[in-house]
Amino acid sequence: MSIRSLALVAALGAGLFAAFALKEQFFKKPVIAEAEQGHGGHGAEAKTAGKGRDAHAGHDHGGGKPKPEGAAKEHDGHNHGSEPGATPEGVVVMSAAQVEAARIETAPAMGGELRKEIVVSGRVILNGDRQARVVPKLPGTVAKVTKNIGQSVSEGEIIAIIESREIADAKSEFLGAWRVEELAKSVNDREQRLWRQRVTAEQEAITAKNALQSASIKLDLAHQKLHSAGLSESEIEALKIAKNEEDLRQFAVRAPLSGIVTSRNVTSGQVVGTDREIFTVADLSNVWVDIALAPGDLAFARIGQDVGVTSGAIKATGKVVVLSPLIDQETRTAKALVEVDNADGRWKLGDYVTAELFTGKFETALMISREAIQTFKGGKIVFVSHDKGFQMKPVTIGREDSKNVEVLSGIEFGEAVAVSNTFVLKAELGKAEAEHQH
Repeated sequence: MSIRSLALVAALGAGLFAAFALKEQFFKKPVIAEAEQGHGGHGAEAKTAGKGRDAHAGHDHGGGKPKPEGAAKEHDGHNHGSEPGATPEGVVVMSAAQVEAARIETAPAMGGELRKEIVVSGRVILNGDRQARVVPKLPGTVAKVTKNIGQSVSEGEIIAIIESREIADAKSEFLGAWRVEELAKSVNDREQRLWRQRVTAEQEAITAKNALQSASIKLDLAHQKLHSAGLSESEIEALKIAKNEEDLRQFAVRAPLSGIVTSRNVTSGQVVGTDREIFTVADLSNVWVDIALAPGDLAFARIGQDVGVTSGAIKATGKVVVLSPLIDQETRTAKALVEVDNADGRWKLGDYVTAELFTGKFETALMISREAIQTFKGGKIVFVSHDKGFQMKPVTIGREDSKNVEVLSGIEFGEAVAVSNTFVLKAELGKAEAEHQH
């Protein structure tokens, strides 16, 4: 072989050796990298895990020793198991002090009565059957005013004194008729006695009797005129012994009923007639609430129907006493009046109130306050007392009124349910859910 041929063989051998060396390096390097890095970047753990253990993110897939019973499953360092003493799902943890601070109150779920009602607005007004407008019986000049607006009066109590020529004439007429009758009585008694003794003729006895009857008729007429002027029987009798001329010129204006003076339209020295009121007196121990009903609600209202009346914290129950069948052309409503007891004076004239007409009653086996119901994740829930705070419970509800809701399922009879400020519990439940799902 020539030198040139030997050189060519040597060059081919060197090339093959380099090619095999490169191939070995290419295929060997990834295996080493994989061994060093491990699966998911935990190669250091794989080296220390020992033979027979699958190194995968530090998780044991059964090749290692069994874990102790009750141990929590771990994933990325988070505990998703149930540790002993852990808070159950749906429980809002609150101490007694926190419950008190949040003003959360509870009430037992009980059976009861739901009431269907119509809710309308109204205004407190005077009871038309318990008020009186005082108008003088005779014209005259006001001598004295004894009562003012807001003062209490009793039936028959003097509220003003008026001087009047008419009353003076009427009193004088009465006194004259009274004296004539007294004289006629005396003459009649004498003539009747003499006739019985046969001293005088019967005709004289008859004449004396007729004169007495005529005098009595005139006295009765004068008596009735004084009554019409507002004088009581005792005042009329007192005229017979009156010595003061002023008593003949004056007459008293008296309260027609017991109550409160609600208006006064007179002053001392004012000339008054018989065509205008000078006082209004009202018995405020009983008032009316004026309400307006829509035409569609009128069919559900009736005389004697119970009506709940509310103004802030003040509540009462009244009855419908007036119900108009006519629809007002401007307001398109019908008027109704509700009578409400006001013996304690808590209802003030002119106050605006809310009236609830109870149109039906429904017995229910289980109901709770409307304030207890919250909506969570599209469903209705309530919060029941729990030893750690409150437990959320889904419920199914049925009929309801303005205050209570019928519960068909979800809670038991007698369970203590949160009935005030439950939005606080809902907010805490939402926070706990958000933290759990992070």
